[in-house]
Amino acid sequence: MEDRPSTSLTDRILARDPRAIARAISLIEDESPDAARVVGAIYARTGRAYLVGITGPPGAGKSTLVDRLTAEWRKRGSTVGIVCVDPTSPFSGGAILGDRVRMQAHAEDAGVFIRSMATRGHLGGLAQTTAEAAIVLDAAGFDVVIIETVGVGQDEVDIVRTADVSVVTMVPGTGDEMQALKAGIMEIADIFVVNKADREGADRTAASIEAMLSLESFAEGQWRPPVLRTVATTGSGVAELVTAVEQFRTRTDAAVGQRRRNRAEWRLRELLGRGFLQHLERAVLEPGELDRLLDRVTAREIDPYAAADGIVRRALAGGASVPAPLDHVGIAVRDAAGFAALFAELFGLPTDEPEVVGPHRLRFVAAGGPTLELVEPVSDAAPVAKFLSQRGEALHHLCFRVSDIEATMASLREKGVRLIDEKPRKGAHGARIAFIHPSSAGGLLIEIKEIKQPAR
Repeated sequence: MEDRPSTSLTDRILARDPRAIARAISLIEDESPDAARVVGAIYARTGRAYLVGITGPPGAGKSTLVDRLTAEWRKRGSTVGIVCVDPTSPFSGGAILGDRVRMQAHAEDAGVFIRSMATRGHLGGLAQTTAEAAIVLDAAGFDVVIIETVGVGQDEVDIVRTADVSVVTMVPGTGDEMQALKAGIMEIADIFVVNKADREGADRTAASIEAMLSLESFAEGQWRPPVLRTVATTGSGVAELVTAVEQFRTRTDAAVGQRRRNRAEWRLRELLGRGFLQHLERAVLEPGELDRLLDRVTAREIDPYAAADGIVRRALAGGASVPAPLDHVGIAVRDAAGFAALFAELFGLPTDEPEVVGPHRLRFVAAGGPTLELVEPVSDAAPVAKFLSQRGEALHHLCFRVSDIEATMASLREKGVRLIDEKPRKGAHGARIAFIHPSSAGGLLIEIKEIKQPAR
């Protein structure tokens, strides 16, 4: 039986129990429903750790640099949590490098916790749940949490939304100095590091970065990203990098609150978007409905804005199980103009211009909610002409709005409802309509109507 998060698990996380920390991160990475409860239980105990993001292109020596940074922070008495984001295994879906074979020197250190996470297809250099993993390490009391990105070059912008300081690592001799000229990299860096600085070309790489920084305008007192040199394999320059991180922390301490607020906003919006999509798929859209809607968008029958708007409206109304809103009440009349004048005289209700659809002339009367549709036959062969001869001027039908008429018709057929129309037909104002047979609606004639929204 699967373990459930409990007070004991929370207490063990707060006590820095490595097994409890690993368990909590696994729940988060698997997007288990229990993960939200774990984060909720520990969230108030977070905000003390300093999150250091290490990013840069593949081959820049980020993992070796993280290993040396960890050793340096441990020498200074700080505990360190590490989240390393690795490529996803195409076979297991997990992180290819497992729990960091390159950092085993810290495996027996109780003041260090190392966890690898797989990207699982998420772009931006991080796994989708990296931020929550950092929350667990923060709650566990680690002083510094290092987040190492997967290494995807200039696309690694997610780190600036996750870390308190972003360290961009470059490497000479591979053309990567040109990556420094990319606006995305320049904008996310708080500190630049030219690693493997013992290689030929290190000075050129550093000069390229400095040249780009010289084009930026920095206000007086504003932090200007330093360009440091390190050789991670020997540890050269690592102490200076840790000092630079601490200086950045001190200099920008007042801005940390706003940076963390921005991070919280970005994460909240991401979770809202993901949760809303999951709700749509589970509770609003019927099986196969999204595919049918995509087919219609592809065929230019409906634009993407109108398709999305229809789904959002349904979700806000409570999903597919909520009755469709009443659009209009159809009334069979012999003289639509005469009835329109009567409604205008009695109640001051405005009426649309007449529109001929098939063998009928239609006029819509605004009634402060659902409209009144006056249906007048234009020939003796019109269906409403027969209705008038049998019943006189009276209620003819009710019309309900739907967001996807094909999906609604398919759902009605599955319920055994008899339809007059096999496929939608054109109605007034360019709407697509279909009718339910009175035998399936208690003797009432019911129309369903899909209105195509104008492109924005």
